[in-house]
Amino acid sequence: MTVSVVVVSYRPGAWLGPCLASVAGQADQVVLIDNGSEDAAASRIGREAGATVVRCPVNTGFAPAVNLGTGIAKGTVLALLNDDAVATPSWLPSAERALEDPSIAVVGPKIVLSARFREVVLDDQPWVAPGDGRPLGRQVRSVRVDGIEMLEVASGPGLYRLEHDGDDRWRWTSGPEPWYVPLTGDGEGTKLVINGRPAPPGRVVRLLNGAGAFLDKRGYAGDIGADTRDDGRFDEPSERFAVSGAAFVTRRGTWRRLGPFARRYFAYYEDIDWCWRAHLAGMKVWYDPAGTVVHRRSASSGGEHEPWVRVMAERNRTLSMVRNGPSRLVLDALRQRLSEGPDGGVRAGTAALLPWALATRARLSRQWTVRPQDVWDRWAGWEP
Repeated sequence: MTVSVVVVSYRPGAWLGPCLASVAGQADQVVLIDNGSEDAAASRIGREAGATVVRCPVNTGFAPAVNLGTGIAKGTVLALLNDDAVATPSWLPSAERALEDPSIAVVGPKIVLSARFREVVLDDQPWVAPGDGRPLGRQVRSVRVDGIEMLEVASGPGLYRLEHDGDDRWRWTSGPEPWYVPLTGDGEGTKLVINGRPAPPGRVVRLLNGAGAFLDKRGYAGDIGADTRDDGRFDEPSERFAVSGAAFVTRRGTWRRLGPFARRYFAYYEDIDWCWRAHLAGMKVWYDPAGTVVHRRSASSGGEHEPWVRVMAERNRTLSMVRNGPSRLVLDALRQRLSEGPDGGVRAGTAALLPWALATRARLSRQWTVRPQDVWDRWAGWEP
């Protein structure tokens, strides 16, 4: 087998060079799609690294750029790697071995975050506020590492999403569950202050970005093990509902059979949609921790706190249900989208693409060998 790796870059930083270098010795071809980077910066870095470079004059979105790259790629194996990710030497060889099983459509590695994190455990007994069913610990308004505010980028099971009222911002903890604050360097000598007070002692750890992806009962996808310690819990290969497009390996023949990413998505959920289609076609999605990729996470997009990211993800989640889900749940998802949930353009964007989603569902259904209800019963709400 020959291997082509496709990398898409829109806002290249210091991370792009190491990304390309990490696969140069593993792949037969590296294709870099410069997705409208300023002053063609990505193109220059790609040529210096010896990649096959194609420049788009504007940002076409992640999904269309991937489709362009896979059309240029010559390998019998196609791999995708985010430009802010670095592959370990085992990534592609282990994925190739897994793909020797013809029932496997795609292989995803263990993805770990590049930063080191300080673990925080606060000695709070959980309580429940009137009208709020969540277990709450304390309200955190400031998390500073050596004077730099980190409230938005702190993560982990012990910390809820950011809330705000005008300029007033806060996050609730869930009680004594751990949460994590990113550090610079090895964390030695770092001063961590929470709500103006020194944080209690805690260890410095590495966190998972994801060990494959799950699907919940609402049709939301999420990364398995995200923002938890890489402590060996996800070191066994296994089937998954989906794997991340940040590091994604398939055969050229499978890519042609299932079709490319949904270009109308622009970005977000295109990998979930593709893996869903693989299940409907009777194929497996495989998580292989023998391959590891180190990821900066959201270096180009700005991350989940960016409004456009939330709008795109919500819209594409609904469209993925329309294209792949059981018919009765498709109607429920559309009713929900019309009546509730975050908006900011989500409803209008979903409505605009609904005719396309319904037409493509009809076309994609010709490849189904498994009923949408059976895929849903197997995977929705599944936990490792």
